Amino acid sequence: MGRFVCLALLATASLLSSCSDDNDDPAAPPVTLPEKITVPQAALHPEGIQYDEANKRFIVSSRTRGRLGTVQDDSTYTAFPDDPRLVSTVGLNLDATRNRLLAAVSDNGANASRTTPATLRKLAALAIFNPTTGSLTSYIDLGGLRPGLNHFANDIAVDAQGNCYITDSLSPIIYKVDAQGTATVFLEDPRLSGGTGFGLNGIVFHPDGYLLVAKSNDGTLFKVPLSNPTGFTTVTIAQSLVGADGLLLLDPQTLLVVSGSQSTVFRLATTTAWVSASATGSFATGAVSPTTITRRASDAYVLYPYQSTAPRFAIVRAKF
Repeated sequence: MGRFVCLALLATASLLSSCSDDNDDPAAPPVTLPEKITVPQAALHPEGIQYDEANKRFIVSSRTRGRLGTVQDDSTYTAFPDDPRLVSTVGLNLDATRNRLLAAVSDNGANASRTTPATLRKLAALAIFNPTTGSLTSYIDLGGLRPGLNHFANDIAVDAQGNCYITDSLSPIIYKVDAQGTATVFLEDPRLSGGTGFGLNGIVFHPDGYLLVAKSNDGTLFKVPLSNPTGFTTVTIAQSLVGADGLLLLDPQTLLVVSGSQSTVFRLATTTAWVSASATGSFATGAVSPTTITRRASDAYVLYPYQSTAPRFAIVRAKF
């Protein structure tokens, strides 16, 4: 689930700005970030999360209801305007540079009120919202590019030019949607397949011109050059990443990987430009079905959806 127009550079700029504010006003009290926000929204089952720095709030998706919503630090949840095409919303990407919020739209049967035989395991789309008003501004079909296959649009990355890359967990495909809204198949390869399980999942854009993409069923992490996607390689890692879901690039050498099946967030580091990587820390979440992670200032917050019928969900500060 996951996260990412030049994420490392934007996050670094945000952090530097915060540090500058502290230095300019040494008398200002330090900002205390919450350790855990518990949101009393029953059966929402959010899959994706982003922190909206401009409006000081989190934005979450929903597999069971479809519509997006915002979360304040005091646990207040406010729903965005709804649209019947939003069967299940999954991964999110807040592209603040272009003032747009991107959501992957799918149907695995989790939203009983909207699933249909025509969309079940066939729907894959990219929905684009105005992040301030929450209004849906564009809806782009992806599954129609390969109509004979099963589909589950999962996560989204955005490159420096505004191109979006979307993973499909039920087909071995990464889609591309350019800045004009034209959708194409960016990469299709049987090695990206999850077999009978979930395949491709979390995806991030690296400022050096490639994507890092996780495959859930076996924990493989791929490096995919934008200039030559068919020349993708496997990142060598000793740590098992089975169950890999959302990714967060903290800086060009540091990646956080959420593994739902292992109930753990792994911190990876590289000195080889992601030819290889090693685990340098971990955060145990407990049995809360963690899906993805987002950056807030210099911290990372993990999404705990619990189960689809749970009376609540939570957003928790990760500690390594």
